[in-house]
Amino acid sequence: MKRASKAPSSNRHGQVRIIAGLWRGRKLPVYDIQGLRPTTDRNKETLFNWLMHDLQKAHCLDVFAGSGGLGLEALSRYAAHCDFFEKDAAAARQLTTNLHTLNASGQVFKGDALSLLNSSTQAYDIIFLDPPFGQNLVQPALDIIAQRELIKPNGLIYIEQESNASLPTLPPGFHLIKQKLLSQLSFGLIEAQPRD
Repeated sequence: MKRASKAPSSNRHGQVRIIAGLWRGRKLPVYDIQGLRPTTDRNKETLFNWLMHDLQKAHCLDVFAGSGGLGLEALSRYAAHCDFFEKDAAAARQLTTNLHTLNASGQVFKGDALSLLNSSTQAYDIIFLDPPFGQNLVQPALDIIAQRELIKPNGLIYIEQESNASLPTLPPGFHLIKQKLLSQLSFGLIEAQPRD
């Protein structure tokens, strides 16, 4: 979930659309905090094409959740469970409501994403890293995930950042397997190799 600079909206709710799977076409309300906007449908479609063979029964983590669009899309496409980390209290409440509305298997944890990662003991099959732009959060998040072994062997980590940001230094055993560069952002998929 990107947070770009923009003026606060007078409309306190936007929408996120699920594009495929169990809840295809479903539109859910999103609390419109300043600078919050969902990953576009086109980018989401590319990502989930990459993940199509890995989602069934996967346990996922949406680290900088915002609207929860990535995690909800994963659940719609038959992931088993998704945890969501979100710092903004109103966004976290709305995401919890949306999970209840869908009767989806997920849990929202309110707090700073890096702190929550540092205290996590759960290992995941798929992790989504789409942090606020301009805060250099991809690298520290990746480092914590590697240090705390929060990604399972052969697990996948999606990263999204502004196009002019440097690629993160990948921890040992992590390999970039997919990448796409657009005018405003870059995104890619990292695979964690089995540990010795």
